[in-house]
Amino acid sequence: MIDTLVNKIYELSLKNADKVAVAFKKDVLTYKELFAASSNMAKLLLKQGVKKGDCVSYSAVSKPEMVVTYLALGMIGAVSVFLDKNSTAANMYDIFKESDSVLLLTDKPMKDYEESCNKKSLRQLYTDALAMGEVSEGYLETKSGDELSEILFTTGTTGKPKGVMLSYKSVYNILNNTIDGIGVREDEILLLPLPLNHSFALRVLRAVLYKGATLVLQNGFTFAKEVENNIGTFKCTAMAAVPASYEVMHSQMQDELPRVLGNLRYIEFGAGSLTLRQRKEINELIPKVHIYNTWGSSESGGAVFCDVTDVIVKPDKANALGKPLPGKIDIRTLDSEGNEFVSDAAHPGRMSIKGDMVMTGYWKNEKLTEETLKDGWLLTSDMIYIDTDGYVYMLGRADDIINVGGEKVSPLEVETVAGSFAAIRECACIGVKDPDKVLGQIPVLFISVNSGYNEQEFVKYLSGELEKYKIPKKYIIVEAIPKNRMQKIDRKALRQMWDNKDSLDLMNPVMQTLLSRRSVRRFTDKDIPKDILDMILKAGFHAPSGHNMQSWRFTVLTKESDISRLKSAVLISAKNEGIHVYGFENPRVLILVSNDNRNPDGCQDASAATENMLLAATSYGIGSVWLNPLKTLRMVEPVKSLLDEYGIPENHTIWSSVALGYSSHEGASLQKREDVIKYI
Repeated sequence: MIDTLVNKIYELSLKNADKVAVAFKKDVLTYKELFAASSNMAKLLLKQGVKKGDCVSYSAVSKPEMVVTYLALGMIGAVSVFLDKNSTAANMYDIFKESDSVLLLTDKPMKDYEESCNKKSLRQLYTDALAMGEVSEGYLETKSGDELSEILFTTGTTGKPKGVMLSYKSVYNILNNTIDGIGVREDEILLLPLPLNHSFALRVLRAVLYKGATLVLQNGFTFAKEVENNIGTFKCTAMAAVPASYEVMHSQMQDELPRVLGNLRYIEFGAGSLTLRQRKEINELIPKVHIYNTWGSSESGGAVFCDVTDVIVKPDKANALGKPLPGKIDIRTLDSEGNEFVSDAAHPGRMSIKGDMVMTGYWKNEKLTEETLKDGWLLTSDMIYIDTDGYVYMLGRADDIINVGGEKVSPLEVETVAGSFAAIRECACIGVKDPDKVLGQIPVLFISVNSGYNEQEFVKYLSGELEKYKIPKKYIIVEAIPKNRMQKIDRKALRQMWDNKDSLDLMNPVMQTLLSRRSVRRFTDKDIPKDILDMILKAGFHAPSGHNMQSWRFTVLTKESDISRLKSAVLISAKNEGIHVYGFENPRVLILVSNDNRNPDGCQDASAATENMLLAATSYGIGSVWLNPLKTLRMVEPVKSLLDEYGIPENHTIWSSVALGYSSHEGASLQKREDVIKYI
């Protein structure tokens, strides 16, 4: 018999009644309130006809109502079927039907599916459950370990959803493996900004609540400011994240990242491996924060745990996937015939896992279950090798390994090396058919680049780091590497892009410059060559001008003393006027773009010229930022006197200022809204 999370919540509702269990913004539940709401929700679901063993599909929203519903179904003994909160109505209905669910709980419009899926409002049921108040009865009970607890639908390589069945035994061991592998403590306050239909987020959720800690929910990593607000508001001590989330936070927080994240006790990264660059960078930025990187799957939960803080100082272990928990999880490598053998870097094999956390099988798919589960061992598609110290190393999925003339190339190895090149923001490697029909396959690298990217320098760098057959034969620049909901590289999408590669030619040098430009506010001491500065200015006065009036003026400051004096004057004037100014550090050039007030197109002309110069600077690998305060402060002292000294006419509005220099950091990559385009 297996103890359950529900039992633990009941115990905690008595032991730690007033401790915060789960929070989302102002919606906060203590353990007493969480148990009461879950118990009441169970009563409401029973009234809807839900019985033990029934499947119920519901939106896994990052809010307390999801947690309450999950626990309520556990109280009934019903089966949780999690739905991606961003799924379309059609996809939700497909999983509802595939799982034989008796009820669908969501607040998304279902249009044509309303009646046939027995839909109810998740939010309304939660509100009703809260309104019912306290409960007196308990739910202390044990469950047979083999009873079905939940189904995780995950899209396989074929695109057809697979329903991973987890028993109560699986769930119990998954949560305990996370507690042991990471060291989750009762005093933890963990921020969880991940979709709750995913196995990584779910195992963290279960572990935190089972341990009696506090769970803070957040709806994704799109805006790093929300991470900062939640950490500050709830005094978070830990966080769960995916590697791509780190890039978002680093890009948006910039120098503030150590301040925001530096006081956490630990961060666990899952649903993908941190690159070697990321591992080193994170440890340098927040050295007091313990970093973990966990490998897991829907079928196994977290199974390989890596203490990044420990391995990063060991050159021969720095790229390790980690180790399985001793005494709980076993891992072996199999050859192409399914036989176990001793693997090494030159002789990898398929990873096979054994432990009490492994799934019971795939929903209504006996054939796939038999192929995947053999004598208690879970066969994965991942290619690994294990060193003599028991560390596991990942090469990639078996069908992603690239066969170059008989030589095996790991896309992860290529990505790790390529990603350490300064001008590469992110990259992904796939194998494609050799067009010359000689090597079978060739590596192709998709790259998203920073300003200053030079392909010749990049290839030269790779040639010094990789064997010749591993070096990509084609480099394709894209705006961003396609990813799935958990921000893993979507290799299927990359192959589709390659199959339609004619469209990739649209990413010409002009578009590359447009999409790679970032605002840079800190610069090195390196001077901008005069001929390059002249070309940047030429780009400015070659911009379009209304009626070709060209009444603009470009005032160019190149002396450090002049730039410093103007900055000081701006800060004084801004303070006197109560205006906030976003500054800059150490630009080598400052260009003030002004226009005659009598020109009705003065603002538009100056803006076009400014944008031209920003893009020209990017094309030469020079950082830039567009500044606006002089428009407001033109006639305010001490700014006015300086601008008069520069000879700028009083009847000129300074529409923009451009700070230029070689960047000392990569500018922030901000989220772009795509819903602003409306075709009529």
